Amino acid sequence: MISTNGPTSQVISDSQQWLERAVIGLNLCPFAKSVHVKSLIRYAISDAKSESELLADLQSELIFLNSVSPTITDTTLLIAPMCLHDFLEFNQFILKANKSLTKLDLDGIFQIATLHPQYQFAGTDVDDITNYTNRAPYPTLHLLRESSIDRALQAIPNAESIFEVNMNTMRRIGLEGWRDLGLRVATTTISE
Repeated sequence: MISTNGPTSQVISDSQQWLERAVIGLNLCPFAKSVHVKSLIRYAISDAKSESELLADLQSELIFLNSVSPTITDTTLLIAPMCLHDFLEFNQFILKANKSLTKLDLDGIFQIATLHPQYQFAGTDVDDITNYTNRAPYPTLHLLRESSIDRALQAIPNAESIFEVNMNTMRRIGLEGWRDLGLRVATTTISE
């Protein structure tokens, strides 16, 4: 089941703070500021405690997002504070998540980006600062419209360099700079 308010407000607050201070503040995603300022980001909190429950919530959220105009909700952060705390399990789950796009005939319409407190790029050490570009406070599936990505890429010169610029930004600020952002990091399971 998905919630967008109520007792999940701490999860939403933590996620918004991360978005504002890290993603927008460090310009890790040049597309994020516009949808944030226009309030086009939906923060959907899943109460799933298992992969199957989260998969059902993901499918519901994809159907919802497909049914609403991007001028109302352009993108969704589907946040799962009660499951998939282990990054390797989360990473395996993404295979199932992407199959949902095909199952719902939404492949090419949406894509799923992954964010996790323990995010680790292949070939990096666990504590490599560059991993922090994708470290959100909670396991999160970012549901993006392909059409919005295409428009954003056309509007940003040298969009192909975003990844490398982000890596350099993280190396420049280091762990101390990241800590100075004052972000809450989920280290334990959220209770019901």
